[in-house]
Amino acid sequence: MLDKPVSEISKPRRRLPNQRWQIYPQKTEFAQYLAGLINLSPIVSQLLINRGIETPEQAQAFLDPESLVLPSPLEEFPDLAMSVELLQNAIASQEKIAICGDYDADGMTSTALLLRSLRTLGAKVDYAIPSRMHEGYGINKRIIEEFHGEGVGLILTVDNGISAFEPIARARELGLKVIVTDHHDIPQKLPPANAILNPKLIAESSPYRGVAGVGVAYILAVCLAQQLGETKGLIQPMLALFTLGTIADLAPLTGVNRRWVKRGLKHLPKSHLPGVQALIQVAGVQARGSERVRGAGEAGGEGEKEFKIANSSLLTPNSSNPKSLKPEDIGFRLGPRINAIGRIGNPQTVIELLTTDDMGIALERAMQCEQINTTRQQMCEQIEQEAIAYVETEFITTLQQDKVLVVVQPNWHHGVIGIVASRLLERYGVPVFIGTYEDDGHIRGSARGIPEFYVFAALEYCQDLLGKFGGHKAAGGFSLPAENLPALRSRLCEFANHCLEPQHLKPLLKIDAEANLNQIDRQLYQQLNTLHPCGIDNPDPVFWTPNVQVVEQQIVGKGHIKLTLSQTINEQQYKIKAIAWRWRDYFPLPSRVDVAYKLRENYFNGDTSIELELQGVRLPNNDKEEQSIYPKLLPQSHLFYASPPKPLRTTFQYKQRHYSCGIYQKDFLPELRIKNSEGKVLVMHPGRTIGLLGTHREEAIEVDITQSQYDSIIQAALQALSVLSPEL
Repeated sequence: MLDKPVSEISKPRRRLPNQRWQIYPQKTEFAQYLAGLINLSPIVSQLLINRGIETPEQAQAFLDPESLVLPSPLEEFPDLAMSVELLQNAIASQEKIAICGDYDADGMTSTALLLRSLRTLGAKVDYAIPSRMHEGYGINKRIIEEFHGEGVGLILTVDNGISAFEPIARARELGLKVIVTDHHDIPQKLPPANAILNPKLIAESSPYRGVAGVGVAYILAVCLAQQLGETKGLIQPMLALFTLGTIADLAPLTGVNRRWVKRGLKHLPKSHLPGVQALIQVAGVQARGSERVRGAGEAGGEGEKEFKIANSSLLTPNSSNPKSLKPEDIGFRLGPRINAIGRIGNPQTVIELLTTDDMGIALERAMQCEQINTTRQQMCEQIEQEAIAYVETEFITTLQQDKVLVVVQPNWHHGVIGIVASRLLERYGVPVFIGTYEDDGHIRGSARGIPEFYVFAALEYCQDLLGKFGGHKAAGGFSLPAENLPALRSRLCEFANHCLEPQHLKPLLKIDAEANLNQIDRQLYQQLNTLHPCGIDNPDPVFWTPNVQVVEQQIVGKGHIKLTLSQTINEQQYKIKAIAWRWRDYFPLPSRVDVAYKLRENYFNGDTSIELELQGVRLPNNDKEEQSIYPKLLPQSHLFYASPPKPLRTTFQYKQRHYSCGIYQKDFLPELRIKNSEGKVLVMHPGRTIGLLGTHREEAIEVDITQSQYDSIIQAALQALSVLSPEL
C-alpha cells in the first residue's frame, strides 16, 4: 500500500503558511495585579509583561516616555563636545563643511537633517552621496579627493564611516578634519577621525544606545544649536526628519527613540517642512485621532532643554485628542517612497525634497518619489516571480538539506533584490542570499537571515571567497567574483548546517496572547494605542484565536485574501472582517482554522471599524469537524499521551505485508510512524487529517489520511500497539 503512486493515493492539499508559533507564557495573576495599578485591561498588562516590564514604575516609564529624565548626551558620547567645537569653529570661520551621506532612508534623512540645520546656523555646507550602482556603501577615496579639490576643510559622515579606515586616513593626510557619525557595528580598527560619534561605543544601558544614523545626526544638530543659542524654529523640522529616518531604518523603538518618535508622529501631520507635507499628500496618508497622548506640554521640544525635559503627568486621556501618524504610516507608506529613490533613483531627489522651502519644488520631488516607487514595486514583483520559479525548479528538493538559499540570476536590479530576499525568506523559511551579475564578471548581492542564523558571521565564514561585504545579525550585503559562486553556495550550506536544526526552517511567529472575538472592540484597540509607537523591539501585539470558522473569503487587489471570520461563544456568534496580505498561494483557506493576527483600523465611506490583519493560520488541534471526520482514532488516542515504562514499538502484518510502527516524539508532540519493508514511512498526528508519506521527512508528501487505504493501516498499527499496553 505504501508504495502506490502519489496520484493514486493522495488528494492535492492546500498550502498553509509554513510557520512555528511561539506563544508567550501567560502570567494571569500578575497581569491582573498590574492591570489594577495602571488602569488598563489584563490583556494589555500581559503585553507589557511580554515586553519585559515587571513593575509599576517600569510600566509608567514605558507608557509615558516623557516622564524619563534623560542624561545629557554630552556626558554619554565622549567625542560629542569635540564634534560641536569643530562645527562651531567651522561656522565662525566660514570654513567649507561637506557631508558624506548614504543612499538609504536613514542616510538620506540624516544628510537632509544636518544640511538644513547647518545652513540655518550659518554654515557653508554641501554634501555628496556615493553611487549605489557604481561605488556602493560608504565614503571612498574619490569623494575625499573631490572634497579636497573643492576646498573643503571639515568632512562630516552620516550613517557611514565607522569602517572607512583608508578613505579617512587619506583625508587626514590631505589636512582635512573628519567627524564620523554612524551607528553600524564597530570594526577592530577605528578610523583616524578627529571625532567619532557612534552609539555602539557608549554604555549598553544608555537610553541613546539604540539610535540610528539619523538619531546621531539629530543629537549632534540639537547640541550644536543649543551651544549657539539658536534652537528656535529648528527642533521641530529636525524631529520630523529624525522620525522618518528612525522608523524607515527599523531602529529599535525603545529609549530615546520611543520618546522622540512618539513626539514626532504627533507633529508630522502639521509639519512646516514642505517636503514632509508633499510626501504625506502624495502617499495619501491620513492622521488619526484615537491615540491617548501624554506630556503634551513638552511635545514640541522647542526649548533649549531638549535633553533635560521631564514630565510626570498621570496617564489620563488628553481632551484635545490631537491627530497623530502611526509608525506603519511611515514604514509602509512614506518610508518606501524615500527608500525607492535610494534603490533605483538619484538620492538628490530626496535631499531636495526634504531641504526645500518651496512647496512647488517639494510636490515635484514627491511625485518623482511616487513614480519611482511604482517602478520599484513592479521590479520587485517581476524579480520575485522569477526567483520563485528558479527556486522551485532548482533547489526545492534539497532545501531542507541545504538549509539556505543562494539565488543568483542575471539582469536583476541589485537596488531591489534585498526586498525580494525578505519575501523569499518569508516564503521558504530559510536564510536567503540573493545576487545578480555585474558587467565585470562580479556578483553583487544581499542577504537576509532568520533568528538562529547570524548573517554577518556567515559572510565572515566565506570571506576568502568574497570581495566587499558587511552587515549585522539579520541582514548584509556582499560581492564576489562570479567563478566563486559554486564554492560560496557550498560554504554557506556548510555554515547553515552547523547552526540550524530542521525545526528552525519554519518562520517564527511570536504571539502575545489568546483573545476571543467578543473581546475585540474599540475599547481594546484604544488601550493598545498606549503601547505605541510600535516597531522593532516593541512589536505590534499579535493575538490568536483558536478554531474560528471562515465564513467568507475572496481574492482582492494584488493577491490579498479578504475574509469574514466567526466564533461561537455561549451559543452566540461573533463575526469580524480580516485581511491577509499577499496570501494568494493559500487561497482558499480551510473552513476552520486557528488564526494569529494584529488589529487594524479600516476606514471606508467615513466609517471606521476594527479588523484583523492575519499573520498566520494553522489547522486547529481541537477541530471537532476533523475529529468527526476521523472518529476511529479516538479509542486508541490515549496511546499518544501515555508514559509507558518503555517506548511503544512493534511489528504487525497487514494484507500479507510486514510493517513496523511506533509512537515517537517530534518537536515535543507525539506522532505515529508506520514503515514498510522498502523504507517508506507514513506519519500521522492525533487529531489531524493530514499526514506525511515518504522515505525522508524532508522529501515527504502530505496526504489525506482519512482515505480508506491510510485509515485501515493506521487502525491496524494502533491495534498492534494497544496490545503492548493492555493496561493503558
